Amino acid sequence: MSNNSLRHDWINMCLHNRDGSHATQYARRAVLKLAARQLHKDLGFRNLRAERLGQRHLVALVNHWKSENLSTGTIKNRVSHLRWAAEKAGKPGVAGITNSDLDIERRVYVAKVSKAISLTDNKLDKISDLHVRLSLRLQAAFGLRREESLKIVVSRAWHGDTLKLEASWTKGGRPRDLTIRTDEQRQLLTEVRQLAGRGSLIPADRSYIQHLKIYERQLSAAGIARAHGLRHAYAQQRYEELTGRPAPVALTEQLDTVHNTSSSLQPPSNELLPGKISDAEARLIISAELGHARTQITTVYIGR
Repeated sequence: MSNNSLRHDWINMCLHNRDGSHATQYARRAVLKLAARQLHKDLGFRNLRAERLGQRHLVALVNHWKSENLSTGTIKNRVSHLRWAAEKAGKPGVAGITNSDLDIERRVYVAKVSKAISLTDNKLDKISDLHVRLSLRLQAAFGLRREESLKIVVSRAWHGDTLKLEASWTKGGRPRDLTIRTDEQRQLLTEVRQLAGRGSLIPADRSYIQHLKIYERQLSAAGIARAHGLRHAYAQQRYEELTGRPAPVALTEQLDTVHNTSSSLQPPSNELLPGKISDAEARLIISAELGHARTQITTVYIGR
């Protein structure tokens, strides 16, 4: 037995329980390994086993993560993996602990600061793996999630002016159709198809997990902290295309930058611009394009 028995238990648990997508399994294993190490090394819980994990251990971890100034969303995601492990270990009481019990505040779903990032030529030039580079470009051009951009088989998905995302590529197994609107999108799809042929952007000699590790190393080398910011940029760009106005979160940042709300950067009125649609209609379209069932989620990307 290793010096960290809990880590050993949890790794075996992950090996024998393949719940969720490859990305979920990868994230779960990483979180449980981290939690086991922190419980053992940082918090002083020695000889802990999976079946002996209690609520006090979760409380200790949450307080530790708060001291590291982690976001509420990150802490909630980590706790969800711990609940999974508790359930598999036959600990329903621990698995049923609520965020309120752990004193985790409600997550704020309204963006006050834009998290959009741009995919500049300078950043792309630092991505040496062509498969990863094209995946990033797909995320920027179509607002795809990371896993979608890796798993998509363009030779099957591309139908004229429509890109059909299959359930096995998407979060929650929800297929969706995206309209191909620009020549730049078509050129990108052509490049992807030429490289991947009848396959995905995961090379045939790599598993999903192997390629994901390469993907993460490539992004780190290029100085891209979170590629999810490309989805934020896509949503904000689409909002401006559809309404003729900057996304609320982008406009707020512009106003904060000039420190003068009496300038020409005034909050827009509710009057529709010629050829454009309303805020509510735009949010409905953007939500569907991003693969979300609720329009309220758009506040995360574009503000309110």
